[in-house]
Amino acid sequence: MDGERTRRIEVGTLARVEGEGALTLRVRGDRLLDVQLRIYEPPRFFEALLRGRDFREAPDISARICGICPIAYQLGAAQAMEDACGVQVGAGLRALRRLIYCGEWIESHALHVFLLHLPDFLGMPDAVALAEAGHRDTVQAALRIRKLGNALMRVIGGREIHPVNLKVGGFWRAPDAEALQALLPDIGQATDAMLRQLDQLTRLAFPDFTVDCEFLALRHDEEYAITEGRLVSSRGIDLPLEGYDGLLTETHVRHSTALQSQRSDGGTPVHVGPLARLHLNRDRLPPELARLAGQIGLEPGCRNPFKSILARVIEVLYALGEARRLIDGYRVPEAPAIDCPPRAGTGYGATEAPRGLCYHRYTLAADGVITDAKIVAPTSVNQRQIEADLHEYAASRLDQSDERLRHGCERLIRSYDPCISCSTHFLTLNIENG
Repeated sequence: MDGERTRRIEVGTLARVEGEGALTLRVRGDRLLDVQLRIYEPPRFFEALLRGRDFREAPDISARICGICPIAYQLGAAQAMEDACGVQVGAGLRALRRLIYCGEWIESHALHVFLLHLPDFLGMPDAVALAEAGHRDTVQAALRIRKLGNALMRVIGGREIHPVNLKVGGFWRAPDAEALQALLPDIGQATDAMLRQLDQLTRLAFPDFTVDCEFLALRHDEEYAITEGRLVSSRGIDLPLEGYDGLLTETHVRHSTALQSQRSDGGTPVHVGPLARLHLNRDRLPPELARLAGQIGLEPGCRNPFKSILARVIEVLYALGEARRLIDGYRVPEAPAIDCPPRAGTGYGATEAPRGLCYHRYTLAADGVITDAKIVAPTSVNQRQIEADLHEYAASRLDQSDERLRHGCERLIRSYDPCISCSTHFLTLNIENG
């Protein structure tokens, strides 16, 4: 139409996010009409691949979903199979699983905080530029912390990427106590390195942006939930894992190949990840970490997604302390795994991946063959919430330049640390008027 102006902004490559997608903002006059976060994640058919396979194969197959947080998928699958078979690992094996998960949290969170997210706040395009601009110590500290997390995964899991030692019922073999003890000095150094970075992180400038969202996470009666728990939300939900399918519904939208999750009873989104965990489990942190969270700007009830970087810092420090505690208490178990004979039934498993709650459900035949599988990645859960955040963020900033609005939207998406896929990294942003 005459007098209407169409703006088109294209970002050829969105760095520091795993996967490819496109964001379109449709604007008419001074109104934002629509926001679409389009994800071009090729269908990978993992649930179909699992059907017809032996239940003991599920941990290794599902781990291939992600090279950054494979333990989330391995352990969720293993726990779901154990649930279906009616068995439960003992305290020693459970602690060992929690320890390897600490390794995954450490390496993934450190990657995101320092190498993917921090450049946004310092006006840098990437970690290389960060190092060249006088932040070499920060980049080196991040690499050392990640190395420690990877070492934990290697000692317990056999290797850093797609560990091979975790199985249904426990582990193929138990790690040597001496090998774990040898990591304690590195844990101390990593803790000191994180604390040294706090001064810089607390001085970051965060956009004034708060959203009215429903947090969802696991909660455990005795500990900060990582490997297991009940489903709880900031709006009163408290359910066992088997209530997940009644709580959230996955839907397919035309503009995205990734399924989107929403509340079954109203179609509203939920927010999973470190901010949600901290909100719902703050009282499960050691008192000194709970105090530190407040001191660095994470007040109780914080709903600014840009501050997720601070929540990840708290969780790295928690995981480092928890790893030390678990190593100090480790005793080589008499057997690395328990027997898990198959039976017909449905089992549920869920863990807290670095990016948020990761859900598994499997149905087995009497001989242990998988007849049905459902796996929900945290980014699928968060996608609708990200769109809602983008709509609120962009609608109040339409007077900004294309470049500034584009950068702000990219930063907001990155604050969720979305794992869109494990290959290329693209975001094309189109702003259309009319």
